Amino acid sequence: MTTTTSAVRPTADVRESRHPILRLVPLVATHPVVFVLTVASIVFHQVCSIGAVVTGAVIVGQVASGAGFAGIQGWLIVLALLVIGRSAGHWAEMWIAYDLAFRLLITIRLRVYDGVERTAPGGLQDRRTGDLASGALSDVETLEWFYAHTIGNLLAAVLVPVAALVVLGTVDPRLAFVLAPALLVVGTAPFTLRRLADRQGARLKERLATVHAEVVDGVQGLRELVAFGRGPAYVRSLRRHSRALYAEQLRFGHRSGLEAGIAEVAMALGIVAVLALGAQLLSAGRIPFADYPPAIVLAGYAFIPLLEVSVPLRMLGQIRASAARVHAITDAPANVADTGRVEVLPAGSLDVRFDAVTFRYRVGDPDALRGVSFTIPAGATVALVGQSGSGKSTCANLLMRFWDPDHGAVLVGGIDSRTLPVDRLRDLVALVPQDVYLFNDSVRANIRLGRTEASDAEVDAAVARALVAEFVPELPDGLDTVIGERGATLSGGQRQRIAIARALLKNAPILVMDEAVSNLDTENEQALNTAMAEARRGRTTLLIAHRLSTIRSADLIVTLSDGQIAETGSYQQLLAADGAFARLVAAQRGGSLER
Repeated sequence: MTTTTSAVRPTADVRESRHPILRLVPLVATHPVVFVLTVASIVFHQVCSIGAVVTGAVIVGQVASGAGFAGIQGWLIVLALLVIGRSAGHWAEMWIAYDLAFRLLITIRLRVYDGVERTAPGGLQDRRTGDLASGALSDVETLEWFYAHTIGNLLAAVLVPVAALVVLGTVDPRLAFVLAPALLVVGTAPFTLRRLADRQGARLKERLATVHAEVVDGVQGLRELVAFGRGPAYVRSLRRHSRALYAEQLRFGHRSGLEAGIAEVAMALGIVAVLALGAQLLSAGRIPFADYPPAIVLAGYAFIPLLEVSVPLRMLGQIRASAARVHAITDAPANVADTGRVEVLPAGSLDVRFDAVTFRYRVGDPDALRGVSFTIPAGATVALVGQSGSGKSTCANLLMRFWDPDHGAVLVGGIDSRTLPVDRLRDLVALVPQDVYLFNDSVRANIRLGRTEASDAEVDAAVARALVAEFVPELPDGLDTVIGERGATLSGGQRQRIAIARALLKNAPILVMDEAVSNLDTENEQALNTAMAEARRGRTTLLIAHRLSTIRSADLIVTLSDGQIAETGSYQQLLAADGAFARLVAAQRGGSLER
């Protein structure tokens, strides 16, 4: 029975409406001990640093007040311990803070990849590779500023100045009173232009992502740019985007400089106020001279934690923009809902049935498929033919559940594919795509991607059946030859054979071949067709082809036209019918097909 429930397109999850930076904080709870140690090491380092200089000032004050060496011996020991503690604290701060940050960045990178994988391929159609790379690399790296230099330092920037005010208040409360406003101004200066910083950060990250995308496009399309003489035009485009990025960076520098200037003026005024008030109190006999130098030094060094945290705080706009871009990837809804729970399938070979399937890629687009129904019996081969855009590859996409039908259903072994867990369904299908992606690894590793636990003997068998063995002896290291990014050192036909070997190694009951022999010459195509006929034996196979000679041996041919089935039958039956299939044959006369 035809399923007519319309597939609901996923919509953005609106559960997370918090500020992007606030959403970074809970991740710290996954490493509570390391975080506590981070804050403790930062505070310890700051306290020892301030304590060392204040102790030095105390020693100066004691000596100036007439104290002898015996009177400052204890202070000298304290100074030595504080200097050692400052060094140890600095080492611990750098080690533990970066350890925390890099642990969290690992988690975020994995979440970014999970988001990309979950939404692929439909959710990535409108995203440039360079933009995604920016989100996965540059934006994640920007978050290191938050975890390593902001969150722990922010707590220290509150605790240490408060402690300094308390100590200063023991000398005279009025000294703490005149210093507090300056500390407050320095601490809040990075937040005074927060809205402007957020806007600048968003624009800056957008410009940076655009430049990254332009560079990636240029590198990937370098051969075409050179071949068509478009190098100068590309350079002009890159220069234009780079200048736009420079302008945003310049505006960021102006704002950061203004915030830094406000902080430095406030700090100077605060220190001068303590200096002047301390001198007045000293002359009035309200404080002893021995307390005056430590009070001045303490007033100056109370700003150090605030100044250290102000640098990453001035980057909050960029951190916020990067966090928002990362969240946009990690929060993206799955392209298909993985809610299937059916695990048990019929034993043996599985049939595939398209039952009144209607589908469009985007709302407002024309239907890619309309009411398409056909069956691939278990162990049989059905070929889809038709002009480009007729819906052939769409059928493969729906079978793999890269998308779900809007109406109708795709059934595997008589079970609606939407009731199967996505991973379980895809384990049942081996895909040989038209556009093969090979990794910068050995031939063997790229083939073993089909089944990582396969033995060398099984790999060798797949190599032989896909005719990879014919060109492997020509490679420097045979199957262990590293073939470059995207298999750049191989021909198109060689890359396609590796993809076929990969699919054969997977040994799935269902085989999808989308233009699997499109990059082979006629001689190799005929040889590979013979090998693939044996490989298809016992497998339910969906064969998609433009070169009609590759589908002669199919049990059934389905001709698609504008997303609908025009006719079905065997090769000879469709030729005799003199319909859409026969017209496709006629269009290829003199090419790879003879009628």
